[in-house]
Amino acid sequence: MILDKKLVDNDLLNKKLKIGIVGGTGYTGVELLRLLASHPNAEVVAVTSRGDAGMPVAEMFPSLRGYIDVAFSDPESANLSACDIVFFATPHGVAMNQTPSLLASGTKVIDLAADFRLQDTVAFEQWYNMPHSCPDVLKNAVYGIPELNRAHIKTANVIANPGCYPTTVLLGLAPLLDKKLIDFSAPIIADSKSGVSGAGRKASVGTLFAEASDNMKAYGLAGHRHHPEIDAQLKQLAGNDLQFIFVPHLIPMIRGMLSTIYIKLTDGAKQVDLQALYEQRYAKEYFVDILPQGGLPETRSVRGSNHLRIALQMQTNGYLTVVVVQDNLVKGAAGQAVQNMNVMFGLEEKSGLNVVPLMP
Repeated sequence: MILDKKLVDNDLLNKKLKIGIVGGTGYTGVELLRLLASHPNAEVVAVTSRGDAGMPVAEMFPSLRGYIDVAFSDPESANLSACDIVFFATPHGVAMNQTPSLLASGTKVIDLAADFRLQDTVAFEQWYNMPHSCPDVLKNAVYGIPELNRAHIKTANVIANPGCYPTTVLLGLAPLLDKKLIDFSAPIIADSKSGVSGAGRKASVGTLFAEASDNMKAYGLAGHRHHPEIDAQLKQLAGNDLQFIFVPHLIPMIRGMLSTIYIKLTDGAKQVDLQALYEQRYAKEYFVDILPQGGLPETRSVRGSNHLRIALQMQTNGYLTVVVVQDNLVKGAAGQAVQNMNVMFGLEEKSGLNVVPLMP
C-alpha cells in the first residue's frame, strides 16, 4: 500500500508528543515548560520532583497558571516509558542511569546535563568525578547543535544538549573552522560572561543578591567543565589539534550570555570576505543572526528567545574578534532542547520557539 506523503506529513504535524520532564523545579525546567506550553505538538504529561510530588506545577511557578495543569510526580512512580520523549533537567549523573530503560521502551531522550556530552569516558570521569554507567549509549549519543549537526539529530535517540558557553563558542567559530581559516599556532581565546541563572536555582552564597549584584567576577580559571566539551568539539570541527583558552565570568544580571572570542587568522583569510562567509553559512538558519558590519550584539536583543546573534570585527594584527550573544536559558539550554526535539520528530523547527525577544 502506498501512502500519500502529504497525508503522512500532516499526520505527523498534527501529532501531540507525550513529553516527560525529569527535574522540573529548576530554571531550565521551568523554561522548558514555558516553551512547551505554546508548542502545537507538545503535551506535557509528567514533570518529576522527588521533594514536591503532588504539588501543582503552576503553584510553584505562577507564570504557568492557565498553561500547565499537571502536578509534580515522584520519579519512582512516574510512567516515563509511556512518553515519546523525556527531557532531563537534572544534575549530572541522573540521565545516564535512567536512559537505557527509556530507550528499551522506545522513548527518546534529551539530556540538558553533561552525561552524554563527552565521548571520552576518561575525560568525563575526570571532570565529573563519577563513572559513566552506560558507555554503550554514550557511543551513539548525538551532540545537539542543530546548526552544526542536524542530519545526525534527525535520526538520534539520545541527544546531548550542549552547554550554554559551548553553544556561543562553537557557532561563533564554525564558519572559520569549516574553511580552515584559523592559524592554530596561536590559541583561540574565549572570554565569556553569563547571568546568574546559569548557576541554577539552588541556594548558594555566590548567587545571593548582595553577593552577585553590583559585582562581576571571573571563575573556573583552574578548570571549568565546559572547557573539555568545547575543546573536544572544536578539534572535531577543525580536524586538527589546537589550543583553547576559556575564561567564564559571572555578571550581575538574571539571564543572558556574551562571549568575546579572539582568533588568529591564516594568511589566506586576508583574501576572504569574512562578513559574507558568515552571512552565507547561516543564511538558512533562523535562529542565528549575523549583524551588519559595525554592529555589536547586546544580551537584551535575545532575552527570552532562542536567537543567537554574532558580530565580527577585524583587527589590524591579523586577529579577528567574534562577539556572540544568546539567552543562556533558551538557546543555551531549554530552547535548544526544544529545537532538537523538533528536528528529531520531523516537526517545524521553529515550533514553540517563534518568540520575539523581550524589550526592555
